[in-house]
Amino acid sequence: MKRFIMALAALAGIAAAKPPPAPLPPEGVQTAQPAAAGGYPYLVFVPRGYGADSTQKWPLVIFLHGSGERGTDIEAVKRNGPPKVIDRHPGSPFLLVSPQLEEGLDDSRWDTAKLDAMLAAVRKTYRVDPTRIYLTGLSLGGYATWDWAFKRPDLFAAIVPVSANSEDASRDPCTLKDMPIWAFHGDQDDVVDPLKGFAIMHAIDACKGSIRPKMTIYPQMTHGSWEPAYDDPALWRWLLEQRRIEPNPTRKAT
Repeated sequence: MKRFIMALAALAGIAAAKPPPAPLPPEGVQTAQPAAAGGYPYLVFVPRGYGADSTQKWPLVIFLHGSGERGTDIEAVKRNGPPKVIDRHPGSPFLLVSPQLEEGLDDSRWDTAKLDAMLAAVRKTYRVDPTRIYLTGLSLGGYATWDWAFKRPDLFAAIVPVSANSEDASRDPCTLKDMPIWAFHGDQDDVVDPLKGFAIMHAIDACKGSIRPKMTIYPQMTHGSWEPAYDDPALWRWLLEQRRIEPNPTRKAT
């Protein structure tokens, strides 16, 4: 009995020594978070009301920035896209994660393995609805949106590539035939060829999946089509309506 009591006391001491979980970021603002092992540092927006119900799961929007926001100043990620929009609309009802690509060569690209690691860490930390994970990106981040979606179509409820194309011609477009997609491009884009954007969307549409991809072309617009795209309330309404259908677990024979 004495040994049993001593063992219990030792276990109690171990439990007491365990550090408490890190506090969550404040609600309604964007805060910087360090990179988890193998991932990217990121800004996170936690919606208001997140702490009111410890069981509620929330939609997650992941935003991948363009080449101009690479570096070590995480605040630079707010220059364009959803992080810029969320500063004006702090009542938005979703989690927003905006990673930052490190400084490097001019041709540095997003690494989908590091994005996978970041997303895994986010899902461990926050109550994410697995059927409502959305991916969007502009320019360089739009290319990565295509790339990550082709590699992990099981993850996302919808994708929104902006001012970008899919670089890998070897990809089977039918991989994304059942993915809700809304792409945006300027018809006068002098950085990313809009005709190639038409081509990938047409190829996916030709697969005759369960949902037709959408593409908005802005007339007389050059490379900055993300400004009207992300400012359009219709995009956000459409995005948050999408849900990924999870397969039913295999039933055992009775």
